Amino acid sequence: MRYFLHLAYNGTPFHGWQIQPHDVSVQSTIEDALRRLTGTYIPVTGAGRTDAGVNARHMVAHLDLPDSVTPDERWMRSLGAMVGRNIALKGIEPVAPDAHARFDATSRTYRYFVHTSPDPFTGGFSWQAPPKFDFDAMNHAASLILGTRDFTSFSKLHTDVKTNICTVTAAGWHLNDAPLAPVDGSSRYFEITADRFLRNMVRAIVGTLADIGRGKMAPESILAILEAKDRCAAGTSMPASPLFLWDVTYGG
Repeated sequence: MRYFLHLAYNGTPFHGWQIQPHDVSVQSTIEDALRRLTGTYIPVTGAGRTDAGVNARHMVAHLDLPDSVTPDERWMRSLGAMVGRNIALKGIEPVAPDAHARFDATSRTYRYFVHTSPDPFTGGFSWQAPPKFDFDAMNHAASLILGTRDFTSFSKLHTDVKTNICTVTAAGWHLNDAPLAPVDGSSRYFEITADRFLRNMVRAIVGTLADIGRGKMAPESILAILEAKDRCAAGTSMPASPLFLWDVTYGG
């Protein structure tokens, strides 16, 4: 029977979601735990392929379990213990035999966290931004990338995707009101939702917005960067640890 597995993970110790030839990934860690628990190889397919060091608050993956396996609470606890403390299994649900965690997803949402004053509670999961960061200018620029566009300028070079066209439905900066966030409003996050994302796309967009926030370019410059279809035209790729795959949605 096919199941959707819901999970979260700290991406710091992993070389991304996808299996790597000589490095530990989230996918390989889960598949290794499943092999030890069931005695058989069970492939796991995720809703996306987060890069090395990128975290996930909500990742969805599908897997086919033998009829002899009942993924009840006790079984999930055993699997959770085997994958280790950097991966948290949130739930599992039966789905249709042809359900696909990646291809059936209708949107993904990412958040990139920054703070503009010293904060001892970020744990590396937030980027220290300049004290004077123009969030209004960055929000204006973010509004200009909405819609269906070619995001080649914000994609890692030499990838194997067939198209760089993505539809962005939301993009903007927000105050971070999490319990440990500073009350002075110095903690923010950039949230972006799209039907699909290219490799390194969010970190490249945030890097470009950071240049705008520093006053290095006008907000409207992001349109020329999109038109250039040239990765060299966009800003630098931001550090991975403040980036989170925040949610994956299906249907509707």
